[in-house]
Formats: sequence, C-alpha cells, structure tokens
Amino acid sequence: MNLRPWLILFVLLTTSLSGCFGEQTIDDDGVEVPYDVYPEPWDRANLMYDDSDVFARVTTNGSYGIDTVRSVFVPVPSITLADGGAGLTGGAEVHLGLWLPVIEGCDWEAGNVSESCQVPVIAEVGPYYNDGDVDALTPADRLGRMLIENYVPHGYGVAQVSVFGTGESNHCMDLMGTDEQRGIDAAVTWLGSQGWSNGKVGLIGKSYDGSTPWQAATFGNPHLATIVPMSGLIGVHELMWRNGSMEARGMIMHNGVYGSFGVDGDTEDTENLCEGYIQGYANGPAAYLSGGMVEYAGNDYWTSRSFLDRVVENYNGSVYIIQGMQDWNVDPHMAFPTHQIVEEAGIEVKTLAGQWAHDYPDRISGHSTLPSGEGGEAYPYTLRWDWADEMLYWFDWYLKGEGRAPTLGVEMQDNQGGWRFEATYPAPDTEYLVIGGGDLSPSGAGMLTTTETITLSYGPFEEDVYIAGMPSFHIAVTPHTANGAHAFLDMTDSSGMHLGHAVMDFRFADGGRDGNIALVPFSSVLGKMEFMPMDVFIAAGETITITLTQTGRDYVPSPAAAGGYSLNWANSELTLPLVYRTCEDLFQAPLHEYSEDVSRTC
Repeated sequence: MNLRPWLILFVLLTTSLSGCFGEQTIDDDGVEVPYDVYPEPWDRANLMYDDSDVFARVTTNGSYGIDTVRSVFVPVPSITLADGGAGLTGGAEVHLGLWLPVIEGCDWEAGNVSESCQVPVIAEVGPYYNDGDVDALTPADRLGRMLIENYVPHGYGVAQVSVFGTGESNHCMDLMGTDEQRGIDAAVTWLGSQGWSNGKVGLIGKSYDGSTPWQAATFGNPHLATIVPMSGLIGVHELMWRNGSMEARGMIMHNGVYGSFGVDGDTEDTENLCEGYIQGYANGPAAYLSGGMVEYAGNDYWTSRSFLDRVVENYNGSVYIIQGMQDWNVDPHMAFPTHQIVEEAGIEVKTLAGQWAHDYPDRISGHSTLPSGEGGEAYPYTLRWDWADEMLYWFDWYLKGEGRAPTLGVEMQDNQGGWRFEATYPAPDTEYLVIGGGDLSPSGAGMLTTTETITLSYGPFEEDVYIAGMPSFHIAVTPHTANGAHAFLDMTDSSGMHLGHAVMDFRFADGGRDGNIALVPFSSVLGKMEFMPMDVFIAAGETITITLTQTGRDYVPSPAAAGGYSLNWANSELTLPLVYRTCEDLFQAPLHEYSEDVSRTC
C-alpha cells in the first residue's frame, strides 16, 4: 500500500531546511539581522500564533497607538468633460478613511513633520464601502480591521479607499475602467505625497479589492512601492472568458452587478452616466458573441481593462500574489503564468498559493467548509496563522527598508495539504510527459454531441508524483456544422476526486483571447487546450481520468458551439507537467489547534 507521505508525516525538522532557500541575514547596510525576528515560512511551524480572532495577528505587537480616523476627499483632476459624470458637473474626487499611528513628538496636523515621524501607507481600495459593507471610516472585517490593528501600531498608516461611484466617492462606477484607474492613481499620489508620509504606498486586497492593486501598478506611480493582489484580476475580460468560453456572469458583470453600486438614490446618480458605464451595456453581449476582446472600430472597452501588459511595462515596485488554487470565482490562471511573466520582466515577485477558495489565507469560516476535491483534503493545513507576520516582513522591507529581503519564489500547497517552496512555478526541474491521444483509451465512437460524454484515462503511475502546473491537451476536432465546437475537460483521480479542468471554444483553437477563426464544417482544427493551474499529488498505482463534454460548471457554450464534432485521437496529445518531491521537500505551516499532536513519521 502506497501511503501519501504527509498523511503519515507532517512535522519536519526545521533545522534541516534552514538556509535551503537562500536565507539572508544581512541587510543592505551590512548589519546582521537576527534570524528569529524574520523567520522563513518553513521555520515557523513551532511558533505560537494568536488564533483567537477571525484573522491572523502579528506575533509581536507594535508600540504605537491608533489615532482617530480621518475622512479625506482626494481630487482627481484628470477626469474631464469628455469622461461625462463628474467631468460634466466638476469636482471628481475619491473618498478614503485614514488611520495613522500615535507617535510621541509627531504632529500629523502640522503638515511638516520631521523625517523620523514619516510613515508608509498600506491601502485597500475597492467598491464595497457603504455598498454591502461598512463605510470607509469604519474598520472592515474583510481586511481593514486586520490591517489597522496589526500594522498601525508598527508605524504604518492604513487607508480604506472607495473607487469612483461607490461609498462617498462621486463620478461613475466604471468597473475597473480608465476613470477608475485614474482615481486609484490619484489616491496613491495623495497618500505618498503628504508631509506625514515617507513617500511609499502599498496596496493590498482580495477579489475586486485585489484587482485595484494591478490597476494602480499600470501607471508606474513613483509612490507605489509594492502591491499584494489576492485573487485579483489582471484584466476583466481575462476573468470571464477563457479561450473564447464565457462564464455565466460575463455579459452582466458591469451593469447587472456593479453598475447598481453607483445608483443609490442621491443627487450624484446622474454622474453614473459616464462613457465607461454606457459602453458596458453593449460590450458584454458583444464579447459573448465573438468570444474575444471586441476591438472593432477602435473599441477599447476590454483592452483598457486589461492590466498586466501595462504593469510589466511601467511598474517599478514589487508584487506579492496570493491565490486560492480552489478559487472558482477568480480562477488561479490570474496567478500563473502571471508570476513568471512578472518575474521575467525583472520585477521582484513572490506568490503564496494555497488550496483555499475565494478567501484569505487565514479564515477558518471559509477554509473549513470546502468540499472534497475543492480544498477539503488540505484543511486545516490551508490555514496560515503566520500570514500577518509574513505581510509585516514584506511591508517592512519594501515600505520601510527594514529587516531583510524576502526569499522570492512560490509557496505552493498541493491538494492534499503539503506545503513546499519552489524557486518559480512551474518549477525549473519540471518534466513534461507527452501521451498520445490514442494511448488514453478514449471511450465512444470518436464523436461528441451535446448529450454525449467521452472518457480517457492514463495510468497507473509507477511512482509518487505531482502534476504541478498547467497540463495541456491538444485535441484534433472536426466540426460537422458551421456552428463550430466547444469542449470542457474535467480531470479526476482514481477515487473520482476533482483535480482540474479546462475549457475552450474552438474558434480560439490556439488559446488565449486572440486569433478568432471561422470554423469550416468537416475541416479539422487542433485545439490547444490548457488546464487551469493545479498542484495535485498522485500516488504510485493511481490512474487519472479525463472526462470530455461540450460544456461544464459555470461556462456557457458560445453561440458558435451548437453542432457536434468528431475527434481524431491519433493527432491529439496530452502533456502533463510532473515534479518529483518527497516529504523532505515539504514544510509545515502553523496549525490552528495547537493542542493536537500533529507529529507523524515518514
């Protein structure tokens, strides 16, 4: 019987890992930094963390008090007449709540405080203040309270910022459009240029609030020193379309979901009639019909809401990506290959990727309720009670220049709960196993319709292995009608547990958002399908199964996907990215229940 190593082992000697990942104990001034002040993640297993609240807390509390919140309206002069909304009425501004530390001898109201009084700022920017949550002047449970209570006492300012059209900010709810981006940039500039500021700002947040850091980074603002996007969007179209396939929410995301945030019965409702808001009505359905970016006639609705290329071109700070590998709301393709793209651009980047859903790394309520195949097997090892410390170390380095440089790379958790560190992802020693389609024992007659299912399998595997990265399945299809073809792949293990999935509208056979082609009946095309990023353990003797249907989960078949199609397995191939790791490559994160005996043997 081949047992999963960390089902019988989850305590490693931390001394055996010390220094394995490029530990640094000297800061930029050549001063030795005590290692126990900034321990690496793999050296925190035996540390005691305060788990009494809904979020993680730093192990060492700061010494400063928390001052009274300040309400600030930041003018955004870049909004002009052509933008409509507040560009017509005048006085576009975003609103924020600001908390500063109480430091003896520092007078924040003076505006000319000494250099020793100046502090960096951590900001969360989003649409939810006063729109489904507390106002921007009240610490928000979703993240703001965690930031304020942990980091203001350590000498940071913390800001909660409302994007345009939400909270007390005026103008238009622009759904991550150009106007919203300008408002965020203005807030960053204001926070970084005040007399009490040391000039450095970091943005952090999850979901929509995790997308605003990417937006801010498109400008190359000199005050923006680091961003921490958690399940954040590198682009709006990239979220809701995958290889031409649309999620069910795609057409209504702007006006049907977030557009209502800008209409709340006050005198500023008319300002919601700005250019970006109006364009949303047409661009959702148009993208559904085409599957692509709808760039005809100079339309830039989607391209202006695509951030990563501009971040790579303009940004001069660091990036800490946090992603749930079981996130079905903002899929992990927002983190990978984004990590490598950012890394190859010369930007300092780290990623923390755990087997949680659309959540923070430290929330029991979300982690504990995940079903089997979607993170359930990894709990409670998903919980990172060291996360508050991890962020403090990151902010100390990039916003204060204190401590030691973080070890860059990827902290990855596999689907059974094991944590390990990789220099990048996929790992440099990844082996790519190529399997011919005909060797996968496909079921059926080689034709797929809306009612049929085809299964394929590979295995048993001869030794323990990880499928770690983005497997690809290049499938040769021949549509029978002019209506085209659509496919959904679901990968499971021997127990039937979900491992990963892929989706494609074969008009986008080469993958991505470009290259929309007109499929010709009875003319073959090779669909280069790529699975969502996955990190799954396969024990020796196990077999994987891939189920092919026309659609699945929350994806909507495109208008061009009504007909059936034939499959040529001889011209198809599956590629699996494999890495071989043992229990000695794993580390244990601090657990919630310290009273439990989690010591196991290899």
